[in-house]
Amino acid sequence: MMRHTSAQFPALRLVVSGREKYRVIRTVSDAAEMLMSEWPADDGEEYVAAVRACLDAFYDVIPPDAVRAALIRAANEDRIPHISVVC
Repeated sequence: MMRHTSAQFPALRLVVSGREKYRVIRTVSDAAEMLMSEWPADDGEEYVAAVRACLDAFYDVIPPDAVRAALIRAANEDRIPHISVVC
């Protein structure tokens, strides 16, 4: 399995409720963890597509940037504000 580093996944900051107001997602693993443990709803079409994208990326079926795009669509679906972190 290919390592999914932050160079392959431009950072994305999600505005979430809870102790941490912001959650920075830098890797496919970060995205998967966020979706599986901290996502507010688990029944949206884009949410399911984002989870599937994480699994596909773990098996090198799709590139990490496709996971990032899927995560943004899922965030839009659940009205989670997001900020792209640009270096």
